[in-house]
Amino acid sequence: MRQLTWKLILPLTVISFVTVTKWWYVLPIDAPDTLYSGFPFPFVGEGWHTSMSLQIFVLELIADFLVYFIFWVVLIFVFNRFKKEIKPNKFFTKGLWTISGIIVLVAIYIASFKDNHFYIKRPYKIEVLETGFKFYWQQTKRPDYYKYRSERVEK
Repeated sequence: MRQLTWKLILPLTVISFVTVTKWWYVLPIDAPDTLYSGFPFPFVGEGWHTSMSLQIFVLELIADFLVYFIFWVVLIFVFNRFKKEIKPNKFFTKGLWTISGIIVLVAIYIASFKDNHFYIKRPYKIEVLETGFKFYWQQTKRPDYYKYRSERVEK
């Protein structure tokens, strides 16, 4: 199983972590409406001080990564144990490692921008207005805030 962890599970975790996620349209307390990403917890969102900045929440990021990792461990373990023994070939594992390596390098590059803000944990509460799942290549259309504003005024 240790070989499968290094050859399959870790690169599949990185690839799926980036490609399949959930978007969250939220209203933070005393802040503008914001789009966040992450599954099952929102861990990255738009920065408020400049348009190209991000807010990154480290504990939520680690928890999300662990959820994806555990998913792949269970899936590979069950398949390997009860269906058929998995023996990945070198070409396939090198391809997975190349793709996941490129993803990690791009993520490190984006995270190194000086305008990004890193927090151990999100320092404010949020009210979730709308959510949905997306793939990395899909554009998330920002929901209409005024639809939610009228509901909030009536309460």
